[in-house]
This record gives sequence, C-alpha cells and structure tokens, in this order.
Amino acid sequence: MIGKIATVVVLLSIVLAFYWQEDNEVQDMFLIKTMNKTYDYIVVGAGSTGAVIASRLSEDPNVNILLIEAGGSELESDTFRVPLKASLAQKTEHDWAYYTVPQKNSQKGMNEQRSFWPRGRVLGGTSNLNYMAFVRGSRHDYNQWEKEGCKGWSYKDVLPYFLKMEDIQIPSLYNSPYHSRGGYLTVSQTGDTPLPELYRKASEELGYKTVDKNGEDQIGFSYMQSSVRNGERCSTMKAYLRPVMNRPNLHISINTMATKILIENKKAKGLEVIQNNRKIQVFANKEVILSGGAVNSPVLLMLSGVGPKDHLQELGIPVVADLPVGNNLPDHMMFHMKYNINSSISINTQTFQAPIPKVQYALSKTGIYSGSGLEADLMDKIPNRNPEEPDYPDYQMTLFSVAQDEGFLDYGLDMNIKPEVTKLFKKRAKSNEFSYSLIGLHPKSRGTIRLQSTDPFDPPLIDPHYLDNPYDIKVMTAAIRKTQQLMNTKVFKQLGSTLVRRDFPGICDKVKFDTDEYWECLIRYFTVTVYHPVSTCRMGAITDPSAVVDPELRVKGIFNLRVADASVMRNEPSGNTNAPCIMIGEKAADLIRGKDTVFDFRKQISKLKL
Repeated sequence: MIGKIATVVVLLSIVLAFYWQEDNEVQDMFLIKTMNKTYDYIVVGAGSTGAVIASRLSEDPNVNILLIEAGGSELESDTFRVPLKASLAQKTEHDWAYYTVPQKNSQKGMNEQRSFWPRGRVLGGTSNLNYMAFVRGSRHDYNQWEKEGCKGWSYKDVLPYFLKMEDIQIPSLYNSPYHSRGGYLTVSQTGDTPLPELYRKASEELGYKTVDKNGEDQIGFSYMQSSVRNGERCSTMKAYLRPVMNRPNLHISINTMATKILIENKKAKGLEVIQNNRKIQVFANKEVILSGGAVNSPVLLMLSGVGPKDHLQELGIPVVADLPVGNNLPDHMMFHMKYNINSSISINTQTFQAPIPKVQYALSKTGIYSGSGLEADLMDKIPNRNPEEPDYPDYQMTLFSVAQDEGFLDYGLDMNIKPEVTKLFKKRAKSNEFSYSLIGLHPKSRGTIRLQSTDPFDPPLIDPHYLDNPYDIKVMTAAIRKTQQLMNTKVFKQLGSTLVRRDFPGICDKVKFDTDEYWECLIRYFTVTVYHPVSTCRMGAITDPSAVVDPELRVKGIFNLRVADASVMRNEPSGNTNAPCIMIGEKAADLIRGKDTVFDFRKQISKLKL
C-alpha cells in the first residue's frame, strides 16, 4: 500500500513540475530585459515594502516606475510556495545570508559567536523567506512613535492602512471593525495539530482570555494569523505584483544590484546599478525610494555618502550628508523551550517525509504542509514593570509544533549552532516534542550596521550588541517562568510534558538548575535572532538627532530621496515585523502621491478606542 502511495506522489510531482515550469515562463514574460534611461520613480528592492510601493504607484497610468531587485524570480524555486518548507530557502541563491560580527555577551553556542541573518534576495524579498506570521503590533507601539515625533504614525493613522492591505479569511473575524476583506494580502488562520487547542486550554487555566492579537488587545492567548492563501505562502510578490505585472508603466528588473545613489546638489537624480556585469546609470524624474530593508538600505546610503561622517571619512567616501545611518539597531531574539510529550501529535521528520501528507497537499493544499509550524501565541507583560513603559506586551510565546528532532537539526532552521553542540542536542532529540519560541518584544540593547569597505559586494559589518543590556535577560527570564507555569497546568501534565534540558558538560552545568543564573547562562548560549532588525534609518522629527528620515520618510537634507521599509521604524513593534513593513509600503505610496486612499477605513474605525 505504501509503495503505491509513493508511486502516486512521484507521478503527481512530475506532472505538477511540468505545469509549474510552463506557467512560470508565462508569468515571468513581463520582466524587462533592458531598462529605460529615465523613469519617474525608481524603487530599490522588490521585498515586503518595495513591492507594495511599486504596485500602488503604478496605479497612476501617467507615471512610469522602475522596480529593481538584486535577486531573481521567486518562481525559480517551488520551495517558496509551501509554508512548511519555510526554512529551506535559507542559504540558497535567494538569500543574502548575512552573519553578524562575533558577539561578546551572547551566541556562545554558535560558530564564532556569530548570528546568522537570512534576508530575502528575490522578488518578494524576505516575505518569501519568513514564517508568514501576521502580527501588526500593539496600538501602544504606534502611539509611542507619534509621541516621540513621528507625526501621522499613531495607531489611528496606521490602522486604516492595515485594513486596506488585508483580505481576512477567518470567518470569526469577518465582522470585526479591526479587520477587512478585499485587500491584496490574504490573512488566514493556520494550524494543523491539536497543540493550539491544548495551549488555549492551558492559558485559560492560568486566567488568560483568548484574544485577536490584531484586534483590541494583544494580552492573552491567540491563534496564529498568517499570510497564507489557499494553503500557499502569500508574499508581497504574489499579493501585490503578480496581478499587475502587465501594466505598461511598471518595469521590473531582476538580478540588478544598486551600488550607488546618484546625488547632485543635495538632490537624488538616479542610481548606479550592476546588471549582467555591466555598470549602468538610470535616472529618476521625481524620486528614488529605498526599500532594501534594515540591512541593505543603510548600506546603500552609506556607499552613496549619506551616513555617519567619521565612518565615511575613515573609508574615504565623500560625505554628502552626516546622518546616523546604521545606528539604533534593535532585533527581536528568541529562546526555545523544548518539551517531550507522550503523544504523537507534533510534526516531525517522519510525518514531513511521509507520502500521505504530500498527496493531501498536492491535491487540496491542506494538511501539515499548509502551515509553517507556528500555530499560536501568548503575549503578556513582565511582573513589576516600569509604570512609565507604554502599555504593550513585553514578550511573545509562540507555539512551534515541529519537533526539533535529528532531521530538523540537520535540515531545518539554520541557527549557526556549533557542530559539537548539535551533536549534544541530537542525543536528547525525540520525535514526540514541541517547543515555545520565547521572544523579547522591546529589547533595550542597540547595535550598528557599518560598511566593511567601499566595495558594494562586501557584506556589511552587523553588530546588534545582543544582550548587552541586562533588561533583555530580565524579559526572557520572565517568559521562561511563564512557560513553566503553562507546562504545570493539568492539560500539559496529562501529556507528560517534560523539559528537554540544554545544559551539558561545559555548558551551564556548574550553575544550579532552574535558578535565574542558570537560565541567564543558557540564554547567553542559545538565544538567536527572530529576523526582525529595524530602525537603522530611523524615523523622527526633523530636529531629532537620532532620525535619518522625517515622518514623510524623506531623507533629511536630501531632496527626492525616501526610505520605506523596516529600517524606518521608530522602535520594534510588539510582534513579527512583516505586517508593519507592508503597512509602511501602503502609507508610503500615499505620502509619495499626496493622496488619501483610506478615507473609508478611517470612518470604519472612528468609534474604536485607539
């Protein structure tokens, strides 16, 4: 019987691959081979924000837009479409595959104490590499942005753009004033194991409510909302660009790397790019918009003479504008708490490789392959917190239903773990397990991004200064204690949930188990990035010395140049950063055009307490 199923899987794969390749060639026929000399707008980076901006700008047939992308087409790999294969695009030609510099106070279990930073180098950018969690953040995040000088970025200002982007496909939220239908980006509820329901029951046992994390309040348990459409990843490329690629005023150029912004008399005139090993100049009549992300946007600015004066002079780059580019870098970090259970209800290597789930997904786009393994969240505040802090959650506890068994450790999420540590992990890895990814939402440690040289092909020096501030340890420890409370509930006791310890000979084995010092030791060994760097081209008031762009996203002191991506975020939002990046793209498009496209959505939220 198994042999027959395997044969069906192989035949289905061959047929689907044939039609997939044929359809790809048709869809990519609109990608241009040769750029014009001049456009009205040039957008750098076809990622989570850039794809949105290019799509919206091209709605006006009277302007023409060039969107350049350093990578290739997302249709070159079938991996992107399948949510459960999210990690498999890392360290491929579609990934910038950056590494941080060695860290002093963290990453002790990683090779050279470096953190691995995957970044999308493909149409759709990191929205094709991420785990598709759709989290807007807290209303208190955006109200704090405005309080700190980002006028027009309060929650009542940005919520209409979240509504504009969204096509909610969760029936229980159809009538919620916090959600909308008909937008370009599909948001659905994902999860295909019994674990989220157990998580909910355990949370209720501790007194938590079940909430809509993208609704009125984030504090409590919530099911995972994901950018998934009909069982497939809904990247910004799929949502915003594929439907409009045939517009004659929208040119998309792949494998085209921007190496310098052409600036004359404090005005951005165009770009210098490398395409097919040739250096080309292309010009913008109106504006150049950088959407390369929290790493590549500051890098391109500094290569063009916009950045910290001392750093640029050190490299011999003529200073065009002395701005704090590459400063104020925070990043969310996660710490895994793994638990063995007495039931085969998690996803593991065996179920991942089994033929039946593959057939189910090929025929109906349902089953375990239709989700990323992220299935639910709990958000809360730390005890005894500073009363002056905004009223947002301090940590996020994400349920990951994929067992970190031997197969996962070999082929799953790459965290740059030392080989000798991976061997130790394998000794305690089992197929019946799940984990919580504990995330500190508002880290106080701040880092920098700097150029390694004037060569645009040299990777930058990324130094996030992970865990330099003891507050970040305090938050993570509070999340660990909350996890222990959850696992002590009746629900998880019935599952025989047992902590998988990660102290080994030479690794935190000299510290008394379960003390705060014990957990701090493990946190400094094994906490890794959640891939949410922001604020390296920080937004603020024109008089703010920490700001690179003003609230209109215009680079201070340079005309016709804007930045719109994660790098402009004032501070980290309370949750994953992809949804805020898309919102920034929607709002930026209106700022650039001088339009108000969300009047009706503002009426929808007029009676909400924001």
